[in-house]
Amino acid sequence: MLLYMAALEVTKSNVGTSTVRFGIGEPTAAAIANAVAGLSAAMAAQLVWTPIDVVSQRLMVQDGYNSSNPKASACRYVNGIDAFRKILSTDGPRGLYRGFGISILTHAPSNAVWWASYSLAQRMVWGGVGYYLCKKSEERSDTATNVNASASANALRPDTKTVMAVQGLSAAMAGGMSALITMPLDTIKTRLQVLDGDENGRRGPTVMQTVRSLVKEGGWMACYRGLGPRWASMSMSATTMITTYEFLKRLSAKNQEVLT
Repeated sequence: MLLYMAALEVTKSNVGTSTVRFGIGEPTAAAIANAVAGLSAAMAAQLVWTPIDVVSQRLMVQDGYNSSNPKASACRYVNGIDAFRKILSTDGPRGLYRGFGISILTHAPSNAVWWASYSLAQRMVWGGVGYYLCKKSEERSDTATNVNASASANALRPDTKTVMAVQGLSAAMAGGMSALITMPLDTIKTRLQVLDGDENGRRGPTVMQTVRSLVKEGGWMACYRGLGPRWASMSMSATTMITTYEFLKRLSAKNQEVLT
């Protein structure tokens, strides 16, 4: 998580500054910066998560090995640390990074779309909230005979609950958009992973064969099977992640203000 956030913030800052220098509008520059930052953060995170995923999968499937297999003893792991050591000693670093490419192809586009969508959704939601606060301030000004500038400013300043609500709603909207765009890729990846080669030793289906099979089964909508649960899962996890992330950013900013 720390590596993910570090890569996210560094990339977002650098790309955002560069895009503005090229004369790109601020909303578009923010969306581009968020997309590239999400892409780089996902790639950085996979450097840690792929070995963890490999170890966890080895531990889950080790009981499926036949005990009559002479190599079965080499596939038995006591715990995660033991599995890490044995995989590293037998297969080297490449053994720990099996599936790294497919993980990048799955998670990187999803993260890029999510962060770009989050930036646009947050701007849109804040536009609606700002309009509501302005109308509310105007109504107060009409009913009050003596309203000073500081009171008007406070009326337009959202409280912490409003900020968190906007961030949570924006995260849910971004999760839905990301699920809608990247769902076909995830469906194809899942189908490729669960289908093995046949008994004659021939390889499993290719990507194009998998796509044609899905379309033949249920048309293009077959690529969107499970969209509802995926949407809900991504929205809930994204909302939890982003509210925690934004809270820590605000807390860090307050601590810096106190130190200065």
